[in-house]
Amino acid sequence: MAEDDPRGTADTAGVDGAADGAADGAAGASHVPVLLERVLALLGPALADRPAVAVDATLGLGGHAEALLAAHPRLTLVGLDRDPVALARSRERLAPYAARTHLVHAVYDRMPEVLAELGIDGVDGVLFDLGVSSMQLDVAGRGFAYAQDAPLDMRMDQSGGTTAQVVLDTYPVPELARILREFGEERFALRIAQAIDRERRVAPLRSTARLAELVREAIPAAARRRGGHPAKRTFQALRIEVNGELDAVRDAVPAALDKLTVGGRIVVLAYHSLEDRIAKRALAAIASDTTPADLPVTLPGSGPQLRLLRRGSEAASDAEVAANPRAASVRLRAAERIRAAS
Repeated sequence: MAEDDPRGTADTAGVDGAADGAADGAAGASHVPVLLERVLALLGPALADRPAVAVDATLGLGGHAEALLAAHPRLTLVGLDRDPVALARSRERLAPYAARTHLVHAVYDRMPEVLAELGIDGVDGVLFDLGVSSMQLDVAGRGFAYAQDAPLDMRMDQSGGTTAQVVLDTYPVPELARILREFGEERFALRIAQAIDRERRVAPLRSTARLAELVREAIPAAARRRGGHPAKRTFQALRIEVNGELDAVRDAVPAALDKLTVGGRIVVLAYHSLEDRIAKRALAAIASDTTPADLPVTLPGSGPQLRLLRRGSEAASDAEVAANPRAASVRLRAAERIRAAS
């Protein structure tokens, strides 16, 4: 796809967007949060020198959260994560700040519900670090990475839901092709779906290694020689389908914007064009004057509600990518609320 993830190396990362770097030890002490200094700089003005509330909607291993709590001693942080294992590790990592944290097992599109349960009406900062975390990538048994043989799971929350194996076993060929085409932007979606169907008629697909091999065989040799591992788009598409990721992002970003107080700021880190496009549209929708073009003055309540903190998306610097290869495909967008919602 247009913005595939070359972090680590393209053929070992396995999928797009890694919210955190390598997770060593129970609390992931050595993991490297992507664009950490930039995130701190962008959210800082909304959180500094006063009691403030921020939401880390994709807590992961807690690297961004830890840095925000350390930088802002009066900050209360709400952290959400759908992965119970990541949540437990973050809870350990953030133990010194336990009095100022609320860590909740939830997908980020449940943010309004979680805030209501906590009695929080508005927030001063929101961070989305989308995609799969490296903890999930690095544990072979999770099935996210094509470089490691594992069962075809791909669930971020293994306590329930549909696995990639079920998708591959049961989806009709046209539906499989649609998922690969839309969620993986895979040119050869139909060929791959047909190859999967031929395979499963003989024996069910059960391993990531066999799936990666099957995809490689289905793609023309000339196309296999460029763009990294030929299975990366298929693995991305399956993961997005299994976890309902794009639907969650579509709901969550506008909901987060609704919760931002005037002067509050939002930062979104996306790792492929599908997520980035959703974030771009959600921010643009309320960053523009909605007064009809033929009127000479802005109508009351029609002015912009957001100020974009930069035009377009921002990539990681060469120095950051060199230090943290998983930042290679990140695209950052940020905005500040300048007017309350009508």
